[in-house]
Amino acid sequence: MKHTDFDKKAQDNTEDMSDLNITTDENAAGTSFLDEPLEDESEIEKLNAQLAEQKDKYLRLLAEFDNFKRRTAKESLEIRQTAARDVITALLDVLDDCDRAEKQLQKTDDVAQIKEGIQLVFDKLRKTMQAKGLKAMESINTPFDVEKHEAITEITAPNETLKGKVLDEVQKGYYLNDKLIRFAKVVVGK
Repeated sequence: MKHTDFDKKAQDNTEDMSDLNITTDENAAGTSFLDEPLEDESEIEKLNAQLAEQKDKYLRLLAEFDNFKRRTAKESLEIRQTAARDVITALLDVLDDCDRAEKQLQKTDDVAQIKEGIQLVFDKLRKTMQAKGLKAMESINTPFDVEKHEAITEITAPNETLKGKVLDEVQKGYYLNDKLIRFAKVVVGK
């Protein structure tokens, strides 16, 4: 190889590495020198300490999250059990009234008195359910709405104003705390 070819290759390599800005001569222009270590040991130790600290924080956060999930699942189960107990306890009074009405049915033949007693039991049941957040849906003579009604059948409307409206209710729909829990089964006018 000729000496000029070697100089040319060295010059090409220097041009390729010019963007690195590294030199071996500390008196020459540049920001990094090959004889300097890129990172000293204290920086490495500092980074390792930071890494260990971040790992520790992560593990603590993970353990805290697992505890939160377990605690939330336990509380959710307790809430469901307590909610059912509250409703059943409220309905026990109605059940007691049903037992008394049944005894009264066996003792008397007075139809008016029997009707009155049964009506009182029905009213108490409705009030108890309303106190727990249950609300009956008003459907008759309202426009049919697929979001809250289930059409059982369609019949010819008696007049033009009742077309597309609910004419009869086969089964009531209900809301619990303003959330639909049962669709109303209805007859719609066509």
